[in-house]
Amino acid sequence: MPKLKLDNSNALLAQCEPGRRKTDYYCTDHRGLVLEVRASGGKTLYFRFTDAYGKLRQHKICVFGDLTMDKVRKEAQRLRSEVVLGGDPAAKKADVKAIPTYAELSGRHLAHAKTYQRSYDTTEMYMRRHILPRWGKLRLSEIHQPDVAQWLASKSAEGLAPATVEKIRVIFGRSFELAIEWNVPGATRNPTHGIKRPPINNARERYLNAAEAQRLQAAVSESRNKQLKYIVALLLLTGARVSELLNAEWRHVDLERRSWLIPTSKTGKARHVPLSKQAIEVIRSIPRFGTCPYLLPNPDTLKPFTEIKHAWQHARDKARLPGLRIHDLRHSAASFMINAGIDLFAVGRVLGHADHKSTQRYSHLANDTLLAAVEAGANRQAVDWTAT
Repeated sequence: MPKLKLDNSNALLAQCEPGRRKTDYYCTDHRGLVLEVRASGGKTLYFRFTDAYGKLRQHKICVFGDLTMDKVRKEAQRLRSEVVLGGDPAAKKADVKAIPTYAELSGRHLAHAKTYQRSYDTTEMYMRRHILPRWGKLRLSEIHQPDVAQWLASKSAEGLAPATVEKIRVIFGRSFELAIEWNVPGATRNPTHGIKRPPINNARERYLNAAEAQRLQAAVSESRNKQLKYIVALLLLTGARVSELLNAEWRHVDLERRSWLIPTSKTGKARHVPLSKQAIEVIRSIPRFGTCPYLLPNPDTLKPFTEIKHAWQHARDKARLPGLRIHDLRHSAASFMINAGIDLFAVGRVLGHADHKSTQRYSHLANDTLLAAVEAGANRQAVDWTAT
């Protein structure tokens, strides 16, 4: 086997022997340091050693020219010391290679999310647009909390809404929670833990009053979308979510029991929505389209509407209600119930809230009811506390 005193000049002049695909030159000064010279002219420096099982292994140091030979010799000496102490540089490198990149993990994350997540498309979009461009090529062990915190801060600086930044953080963190659960190599902790959430105040309080509801009724009745008047009416009468109503089926509506079953709600659980007499009347007036199973289908496709944005905006503007979102009809339904004296617990049950905190946002609307309660209590005491 050829031997060579490896320095920059000798290594530069080393050539592959004629008729061979490659030639190895062993360093005369540092045991295990090898220069591999290929017929193409390429050269690579390795450290070769025998592991604990007597097998010849090698660890790549660098392509010739990437480091000075002085640094190469120092690295070979360090590796030699590691082997003498029982270490295995090649095994360490194999362990690193076994750690997947975030792009690989994201594929597993999305495949898992697709099996149960109703908002899968949103998750995929955030991952593709925001997370993968920054972290996709890095191995999981290379992603650290300070870097993630700085990146999220930069997202805020770019003008993204706090709720959007928080959504990105949650999705990114979920990837690592799954990786830890799946025992993925390199996933030892969630790098999003400990990062302070941005203050989020995106709750909009827009509620229709009776006069506005009447104007909206007149506007939707004249809409070119003949289903819109039924959609808006039932949203106000049931407090349902738009997606729940657009996907409603006749088989889930029980007019005798005055109940509408929503098989899968936002919380992932089925729930029953009670139907008022007025809601029953609206449902009875909805036209049927043969054997079409949907309560309010698009008449042209007999499938659920994918969106009613344009029809809604036109009717909203005609009713002189600028900025009113269709989701505000759900808030308005809650407002009407609370101002009629219905307690928050019952309203939360009607709306299908899984957490009482979601209903608590309407608590200020109950002021009239609370005033009536204290007035009633005071009158029952039959005592004039102002008398002297």
